[in-house]
Amino acid sequence: MARPSPPLAKDPMVDRSLRHSLRDGIFFSAMIGTAENYFSAFAVFLRASTAQVAWLAALPPVLAAFSQLGSAWLGHRLEAARPEQPQRRRLIVIGALLQAFVLIPLALLPLALPELALPVLITCAVVYYIGPNLGSPHWGSLMGDLVPESRRGRYFALRTRLSSLANFSALLGAGLTLHAFDALGKTYGGFLVIFFCAAAFRLTSAWHLLQMYDPAPKAPAAKKAWGKALKSALGQTSLLRFSLFYATMQAAVALASPFFSLYMLRDLEFSYLAFMVNTAASMGVQFLTLSRWGRLSDLFGNRLILGTTGLLIPLLPSLWVLSPNPLYLLLVQAISGLAWAGFTLSATNSVFDLTPPESRRNLMAVHNVLAALGVFVGATLGGWLGTVLPTTVSVGGASWPWLSPLYGVFLISTVARLAVVFAFLPQLKELRKVRPMSRSGLIFRVTRIQPLSGMVFEVVGRFRRKP
Repeated sequence: MARPSPPLAKDPMVDRSLRHSLRDGIFFSAMIGTAENYFSAFAVFLRASTAQVAWLAALPPVLAAFSQLGSAWLGHRLEAARPEQPQRRRLIVIGALLQAFVLIPLALLPLALPELALPVLITCAVVYYIGPNLGSPHWGSLMGDLVPESRRGRYFALRTRLSSLANFSALLGAGLTLHAFDALGKTYGGFLVIFFCAAAFRLTSAWHLLQMYDPAPKAPAAKKAWGKALKSALGQTSLLRFSLFYATMQAAVALASPFFSLYMLRDLEFSYLAFMVNTAASMGVQFLTLSRWGRLSDLFGNRLILGTTGLLIPLLPSLWVLSPNPLYLLLVQAISGLAWAGFTLSATNSVFDLTPPESRRNLMAVHNVLAALGVFVGATLGGWLGTVLPTTVSVGGASWPWLSPLYGVFLISTVARLAVVFAFLPQLKELRKVRPMSRSGLIFRVTRIQPLSGMVFEVVGRFRRKP
């Protein structure tokens, strides 16, 4: 007989809510794995250009992020009118339902309007991203009140790990579905199936959100005009410094990240099966390492992990240039999963550490808007660079064609990421009292537990030891 899992919080209502949040994360991530991970593949199937792929990556997140400011304003007004009735859960659920229902026209309208397929896809993607962004500041405020501070790293690591597993499993299922339909010459039918499944997953996620307990905020929002509350929130210099770091890193990353799918499907002519396997490699390593990263975050702080993974992340896009071999790219994706698992978790925890409860909603809205602006700038610039950069390397009168016109974009992204790291990381501070640990010690603690990531570092070490 299986032993019951230990409680996530002392209060039974909070414990129940945190468990529903875990299930929400699972089904939300299943939706992402089934649909969102294949938006770019769908665009390539619709014969999108490099610029159109850039717009798909850049425009929806930035427009959706600005909806967070409107959502934070609406939440402020509703709570001012009815302070005895918390409104956070209601707004989160509305956003989830909007995201679920827009997946249907996203799948069907390109078929009904083939001449406008890509504009329709981008428009539906905007609405798709607006859904969770409407709820994002309220979700951050709610979870900040529900999750005990002493267990924040471990809880979000658990939630992210389960979500990563769901994302990974859904990615595999969707990839196999597309592969099967593509073999039958019915590729569009495969996209219809996975997008309809994604809508069902999001509806299930919304139901779990509806079951959560929405307590009165631990620190109620100040009873002043929302504009003044937002201005006061912007005075939190520590968070703004971190948000600028995160936004500029997102810009540097977005220079290249939207185009890895285009590179694999168009330039390397990967099948949907090969594309799925390559994408899943990163998620698999994230799943294997997240729990460990969460414990290390609680023990040694977020700054150390950000500093360690932040030195690895800039190298990732340049690794794509070295070889098109599928097995080599799997190794690159494994390294990427290891680095991004630690970076993303610590970045999320840092935002919670830097935001006081009374202004958390407004501050998180500002943080997310800045991050989305970074993605917009980076992806737009990357799309432009992908069309104007030379496709050959010339040295001393000799020239060699690049396998892909995107190689220049990948290398520029590496340089931009390094610039961000060296400009911002020395300024970041650890707010919590944590145990000291070196970067090499941190890497050892991660890799000695995780066989796959340990193998990655062993391979890298062997190459470095060669004369």
